[in-house]
Amino acid sequence: MEPAPLASLQEEGEGEPGESPSSAAAAVPPRPATHHSLHKYAPLDWSAYFDEERRVAIPDTEDVFNVYMAGSEGPVVFCLHGGGYSGLSFALAASRMKEKARVVSMDLRGHGKSTTSDDSDLSIETLSSDVIAVLRTLYGDSPPAIILVGHSMGGSVAIHVAAKKVIRNLHGLVVIDVVEGTAMASLIHMQKILANRAQHFPSIEKAIEWSVKGGPLRNIDSARVSIPSTLKYDESREWYEGLSEKFLSCPVQKVLLLAGTDRLDRALTIGQMQGKFQMVVVRHTGHAIQEDVPEEFASHILNFIARNKIGPNGVEFHRIVQMHHHL
Repeated sequence: MEPAPLASLQEEGEGEPGESPSSAAAAVPPRPATHHSLHKYAPLDWSAYFDEERRVAIPDTEDVFNVYMAGSEGPVVFCLHGGGYSGLSFALAASRMKEKARVVSMDLRGHGKSTTSDDSDLSIETLSSDVIAVLRTLYGDSPPAIILVGHSMGGSVAIHVAAKKVIRNLHGLVVIDVVEGTAMASLIHMQKILANRAQHFPSIEKAIEWSVKGGPLRNIDSARVSIPSTLKYDESREWYEGLSEKFLSCPVQKVLLLAGTDRLDRALTIGQMQGKFQMVVVRHTGHAIQEDVPEEFASHILNFIARNKIGPNGVEFHRIVQMHHHL
């Protein structure tokens, strides 16, 4: 679920990761970074994908949350990134959804450009309260139709927020590749990976290159937007304890996007058989589905909105963006 430990980064045309230094050197002599390589991993600005960056100050607190916004009509697709990512994790997908929906992607506490009185407090209760506070500050007591979308840790936050039943006009919940059983089982492994993760890179380009060669991402363009804003973080068991039952109890339409069927635990397997939520397995992708295949992810979200007629008149369109990866 998280980045693999840092391996030495090869330039374009050098040996594959995992080769011994002698075999890699025998195949291609070491050489300095080329202009092509630096350009390929150069950062991309958020403004190519979102329409607005807004600072949301929570009344009577020191907390100011950074959100990215795109689109002006339709229901609000409120996106919550995973631990160590940022709101820009949804940049490429937002650009594909904003003609049919309003996309709001938030930098959670301790991530991206958000600043709070205690950035180290990543408890599930605090993170959930932050999301509720941002929604209320943005929309008051009469919000538009809202769909909560959360990836990994953000998926856990989205489930906890929905389960509180305090968000008015909440119509849908989309959880991306997080299941209680597999998440809990991987925490020890994830802590070891985080302890061995690179602390410094010689350039932003190298950090972006690592994220797609030895890290969690596969889509270079998405990495070029999202990686520069990411921060270190620590995992917590409470993010995932009791998550499956809480997800099943949320009284809204639900869809679970998974990168593999092996991620289902017993409670979700039974719930899926009982028709309590829709499950979609997205092939040919890693853990960060919204970054690796943003076009396919966007079409799943728009299909979810259309099928459940979310918004003033639902989302009506004759042709959803064609998906490149078949289920």
